[in-house]
Amino acid sequence: MDALDKHDRLILRMLQADGRATYEQLAEQVSLSPSAVLRRVRRLEESRVIDRYVALVKPEAVGLGLTAYLNVRLEKHTETHKRNPMDLFRASVQTWPEVVECAALTGEMDYLLRVVVADMAHYSRFIMDTLLKHPSVQDCKTSFVLDRVKATTAVPV
Repeated sequence: MDALDKHDRLILRMLQADGRATYEQLAEQVSLSPSAVLRRVRRLEESRVIDRYVALVKPEAVGLGLTAYLNVRLEKHTETHKRNPMDLFRASVQTWPEVVECAALTGEMDYLLRVVVADMAHYSRFIMDTLLKHPSVQDCKTSFVLDRVKATTAVPV
């Protein structure tokens, strides 16, 4: 996609704040017509600048009161599988509903997982019955969230 201009950036900031804003509301803020805003939004969607629209759910509101960050180290070679341990782990993570984010890292640990669970018992079951039983996992270290100082999904455009 061509470079984003000031109107595109403003539209993106507004949609990140309220993904349900109407084209009329957006147009009023960016000083364009609703049809011009519609064309710009469609172009941003088609070029994948806008990836998707979602509803953001507060974990605590649905009974998921404990958030943890887990640093995971994988075995570099495993005899039990012909596939690469990282490929096995990546595929497994996709099936674990407790894991809401997974990032591959540089440094001492291989992955950082953000996990949301109901409570410590749920966390313990996930660790003991799922994560540590995975054949690629060598070690993990956990940090529990005490307070969210900042939580946003918006990127600075």
